[in-house]
Amino acid sequence: MAAHVGASRTPQEVMEHYVSMYIHGNLGKACIPDTIPNRVTDHTCPSGGPLSPSLTTPLPPLDISVAEQQQLGYMPLRDDYEIEYDQDAETLISGLSVNYDDDDVEIELKRAHVDMYVRKLRERQRRKNIARDYNLVPAFLGKDKKEKERAARRKVTKEEKELRLKLRPLYQFMSCKEFDDLFENMHKEKMLRAKIRELQRYRRNGITKMEESAEYEAARHKREKRKENKAAAAAAAAAGGAKRGKEDGRDGEFAAIEHLPGFELLSDREKVLCSSLNLSPARYVTVKTIIIKDHLQKRQGIPSKSRLPSYLDKVLKKRILNFLTESGWISRDAS
Repeated sequence: MAAHVGASRTPQEVMEHYVSMYIHGNLGKACIPDTIPNRVTDHTCPSGGPLSPSLTTPLPPLDISVAEQQQLGYMPLRDDYEIEYDQDAETLISGLSVNYDDDDVEIELKRAHVDMYVRKLRERQRRKNIARDYNLVPAFLGKDKKEKERAARRKVTKEEKELRLKLRPLYQFMSCKEFDDLFENMHKEKMLRAKIRELQRYRRNGITKMEESAEYEAARHKREKRKENKAAAAAAAAAGGAKRGKEDGRDGEFAAIEHLPGFELLSDREKVLCSSLNLSPARYVTVKTIIIKDHLQKRQGIPSKSRLPSYLDKVLKKRILNFLTESGWISRDAS
């Protein structure tokens, strides 16, 4: 109408003129009755009703690019996804209609369907709130906005990461801040328990003042350092002796079995085993073949009776079975 009148009148002036002259003026009073017959009843639900739009509080749209919206199937103006939780929830009420000839049972059935649909909507919104609260969408896209804040925090150890994974089911019952507070309190408890154990150790060693603890810790550090040096020296001496024994040929640790038949078929660990058991390589290969064959037949469901050699006593059999289990030749249930 304003475009038809021209630039001499603004749209606001045109609207005020129309309302005053044609609605509230004489023409409106003559044409519009005070009580309008057959007025359509407003059946929309009030705020907070079963199907009210205020049932789920809308969240602000995600701040992501258009390409990321397409990747997620996200519609920012509706704060919806193309695929929602329980995608077929709307089928519960899509075919419902209220008829005048419905009996009480049909009405209660339709109300039950509406109630089921409302619960599904609430669960859908709850999951959205969890995803928004814990920044799951930015984390999925690889651009967590709290990365700088996390960098400023203390470094999380491997044990704490495993603990977070164990406590992950609590996410749905707690907000992000509540969960972080719980985790920090658990970390404080762990540190306090460690400090209590440390103070108890001081007391057992006769230390009653914190000034004395520094001297005690320095002396304990020196003792542990000396133990480590002794252990390293012993390991180096043992390695040197083993190397010299290997260079000496017959005088080495495999001198007793290195010239026996089948020695070249053994691995280094199997050579050590045969040497420690004083078992010839040929006998070990025979026992190993029988055990593995019986194990395979047992796994295939074929009944078999083990016929181990007579020279294999219980101790040797147990040592060989443990070795084959640790090496992965047979499973633990077979041993």
